[in-house]
Amino acid sequence: MDWNRLIHFALLGGAGLEQYAILLVRVSIGSFFAISGANKLFVAGGTKPVYDTLVKAGVPFPRQTAYFVASVEFVCGSLLTVGFLSSAACFALLIDMVVATLTEAISTLPKGLSPLNWLDDFLYLPEVLYVLFFIWLIFASPGKFSVDYWLAGKLLN
Repeated sequence: MDWNRLIHFALLGGAGLEQYAILLVRVSIGSFFAISGANKLFVAGGTKPVYDTLVKAGVPFPRQTAYFVASVEFVCGSLLTVGFLSSAACFALLIDMVVATLTEAISTLPKGLSPLNWLDDFLYLPEVLYVLFFIWLIFASPGKFSVDYWLAGKLLN
């Protein structure tokens, strides 16, 4: 057994496999948002929950905003899935999730929690996890298995 490789992996991870991790996260989260946005746009009554949330939060033009949010999720999720304009798509979806967190998700947290328990519950929210994934993908790049990587190779050589 190669103890040096095992220790290296245990302490520093498997950088050689990073491109596969990026691909898995990018395609998974992109597909999730593309499907979610498509269901809101193309299924009867799909924007109703978004509309209700926006009305409750006092967001102006809630009907138009609901369709805008659903479109952002569908288009940017689709772009992210194939890895085209990935950073811009991640940024748009990041904003979408920050707004979702502020308008809806935080209100689901129990009242009267200690600061540490509130932070624990806050970090458990899926929207917060999505924000962290988007930040990571913006800085990690869309990876070698993306249209962006292929296009950069064509345009920058």
